[in-house]
Amino acid sequence: MNQDSPYIVQLNGRTTTAGDLAPLAFAGHAHFTAVQVRGGRVRGLDLHLERLRSASAELFGRALPEEVVRSRLRTALRDGPADLSLTATVHSPAGEFTAADAEPALLVRTGPASSGPGGPLALAAVRHDRFLPHIKHVGEPAKTRLLRGAVADGFDDAAFLDEEGRFSEATIWNLAFWDGASVLWPRAGLLTGTTMGIVRRQLDRLGIGQRTVAITPEDLPALAGAVVMNSWTPGVAVHRIGAVELPAAPPFLELLHRAYEAEPLTAP
Repeated sequence: MNQDSPYIVQLNGRTTTAGDLAPLAFAGHAHFTAVQVRGGRVRGLDLHLERLRSASAELFGRALPEEVVRSRLRTALRDGPADLSLTATVHSPAGEFTAADAEPALLVRTGPASSGPGGPLALAAVRHDRFLPHIKHVGEPAKTRLLRGAVADGFDDAAFLDEEGRFSEATIWNLAFWDGASVLWPRAGLLTGTTMGIVRRQLDRLGIGQRTVAITPEDLPALAGAVVMNSWTPGVAVHRIGAVELPAAPPFLELLHRAYEAEPLTAP
């Protein structure tokens, strides 16, 4: 990083060198979590820690102790701005295309805070199943290719349809729909995002109805609204998916943001 920059790149709690980073150019067998830090604190810290733990257990057969992860997050945040974006990536130093294993390593990067695009967005509906969809893993060139293809076709991004024709998620987003009374979550193979997890538990606390249902393109005309969400934001309005126009739903957006903001900020 630029020595004048307030942001950092650290590997296992120490400032990285070019030699440290070079192997990561080929580290497709890795997973990560993305966090928006506000005032030095994080919403849904437990969800981020569990994501890193469970994905490491599945990919590497072992996970870094929670206190080690938290300590490295604290080190990364110590001298940076109070508000920033943070990405924590776990990989195996044993590298790619080998059956060998090693203690997982943790790369932490920080950068400017973000709140995502303003929207509303138009999404292309494309056929795609992510490998290990429940893991937030790296090495997914299909997502970038599908995003660029959608933009070339006049859309802002792409939403995925599984082999049964059900919506699952979008390139870097979870999808959520509104029927006018309840929040509808797609029933399909997908990554349960940390923001999605935060919103779901806070909607429960607020007594708002939620259902997990199969949603296909044929179901869209009957819906009252749709959004995408990720670590940037609990809701960006979607005004069109494929050829189907979706109504603006300000109360839906307000509800999602209210639920998200009800989640307390905690320090690592």
